[in-house]
Amino acid sequence: MHQIFALATPTLARSFRRWILSLGALGFIPLGLLDSSVIPVPGSMDVLTVILAARRENLWFFYAGMATIGSVIGAYVTYRMARKGGKETLERRFPASTLEKVRGRFSRWAFGALAIAALLPPPMPMLPVLFAAGAMKYSVKKFILALSLGRLVRYSLLAFLAARYGRLILRFFSRNQASLIVILILVAAAVALVIYLFVRKRKK
Repeated sequence: MHQIFALATPTLARSFRRWILSLGALGFIPLGLLDSSVIPVPGSMDVLTVILAARRENLWFFYAGMATIGSVIGAYVTYRMARKGGKETLERRFPASTLEKVRGRFSRWAFGALAIAALLPPPMPMLPVLFAAGAMKYSVKKFILALSLGRLVRYSLLAFLAARYGRLILRFFSRNQASLIVILILVAAAVALVIYLFVRKRKK
């Protein structure tokens, strides 16, 4: 969460971090709204999941579930905004090259595109996918299901590792955040491949 309010004063940033941590599992709700907004804070939900699960190992799946709920709520708000604004909003906010890629993915396998985007950690850009789903009026039920699936797998993996290795993973995260992100990307990519193959086979 150290990226939150990077342009604000250090005191304000520290106060915000303390406030989020003091909320415990409820902190995932405001953080999820912020993370899925037009000013996302990549990695903040991951960090909060790791911290809480490392502190209370027996509640790791609860924290994974709360992180999923917070993220889906935030994403749904963005989805509804884009759905109301239509394709014009999408074209104003993102470059043409990005739109072509996102539209191409949605035309082939929208459910898989959403699930994999929700599964992969930063630097995977999630905001264009959310806006595309809303602007193209993708099914609400399928949107929530795909997003929930990807996020639950992602946060369950993080929470389980944090609960399993406790303080060790916190120290590693603080000292080698880049290495941990690479590891998570590799693991998430493997799971994403399985989801892609499953969706492709089912579509055929």
